Amino acid sequence: MAADFSFNRLPCHERAEVEITVEGQKIFALEGETVAAAVMHAGLRPTRTTPVSGSGRAPYCMMGVCFDCLMNIDGKPNTQACMTEVREGMVITVQTGAREVSGGDV
Repeated sequence: MAADFSFNRLPCHERAEVEITVEGQKIFALEGETVAAAVMHAGLRPTRTTPVSGSGRAPYCMMGVCFDCLMNIDGKPNTQACMTEVREGMVITVQTGAREVSGGDV
């Protein structure tokens, strides 16, 4: 799952580190950053796979519009990683295939 290290953090004031688990791998993230930023900084890709071909996808817009960053976060599928701040102890896995729509009228 590791890829090239092409996502860098901007210099910032010191923030506390939190430990999260992504696909069984422990990584450190900075308090206040998003799951998508932490995953990309660690060089871990993809965040989800497409339903038909199984091709890997990764965060794209980083502002909640494109849904390419969907991940299973703490057992909750279809969670936008770019809109979710890291918390100590999070368990995150790749979103595989089509997202499911649950509840409510469609």
